Amino acid sequence: MDYIKMNSEKWDKHVENGYVWTVPVSSEITEDAKNGKWEIVLTPKKAVPKSWFPNDLKGKDVLLIAGGGGQQGPILAAVGANVTVFDNSIMQLEQDRFVAERDGLAIKTVQGNMQDLSVFEDDSFDFVVQLAGGFVDSVLPVWREAYRVLRKGGIMIAGHNNPIECIFDIEALEEKGEFIVRHKIPYSDIESLTKDEFERVTASEGVFFGHTLHDLIQGQIDAGFLIAGFYEDVCGTALDQYINTSFATKAIKQ
Repeated sequence: MDYIKMNSEKWDKHVENGYVWTVPVSSEITEDAKNGKWEIVLTPKKAVPKSWFPNDLKGKDVLLIAGGGGQQGPILAAVGANVTVFDNSIMQLEQDRFVAERDGLAIKTVQGNMQDLSVFEDDSFDFVVQLAGGFVDSVLPVWREAYRVLRKGGIMIAGHNNPIECIFDIEALEEKGEFIVRHKIPYSDIESLTKDEFERVTASEGVFFGHTLHDLIQGQIDAGFLIAGFYEDVCGTALDQYINTSFATKAIKQ
C-alpha cells in the first residue's frame, strides 16, 4: 500500500473541505507579524514559547517539514525568515503560495515525503519546524534528516501526538467518547484495524500511525539532538478531560 500517496490525496481533500489545519492565516495576522506581533502553534491550542526561537529570525533559513496549509510558514516569512515549506500535499502547499502572493511574502514550496529530505543539502537551515509525524510509519528518518539539514547549533521544534490516544478503539472514542482499550503501541491503521475499519477510519483522516514515546523523544536524541524544551497540550478528543494528548519538543543540533 502506498500510504504516502494516499495521505497526500486525503490532505488535498482536507483543503477542499476547510479542515482546521488547512485554513490560511488572514492578512491581518501576517501584517501583525511584520510589525513584531506574532505566534505559531505546533499543537491545537498552546502557542510555542518565544524562548524557543532565535532572538532574531530575520534572515534565518527556516524549513517547515509537513508544514503546509498557509499557517506557520507565512507568519515566519512575515517576521523576516527565509522560509521553505516542505509538504506531502500539493494543495497544502498551494495554501502557502496563496498567502505569499496575497500578502507579498517570499515562500519556497517543495513537495515530498518528510522521511526523505534529500532535495536539501547538509547544513542548509538554521531552524526547522516539524509537524504531522503521525502520518508516516516511522519518525526516526525524519529526525535523522532534520539533523542533517540543520546547521550546527540549529533548532528543531516539533509537535507530537501522545501515543496513549491510540490504545483505544478509534471509532468508539471519537464518535461516542467511550474508552475501550484495544490496541498496542506502536499503532498503525494498516496493521491494527480490520479491512472494513481501515476503510472507514482512513476515509477522511488518512493513514495514521501512533509512535512510541521512545521513538518520539529518544529518537531525536539518538539522531544527535539535545532536547531543550517540552510542553503538553490537548488534542481534541474525550481524553482531554483526563490527560493532555499532544506535546511539543525543542531540540538543538549540538
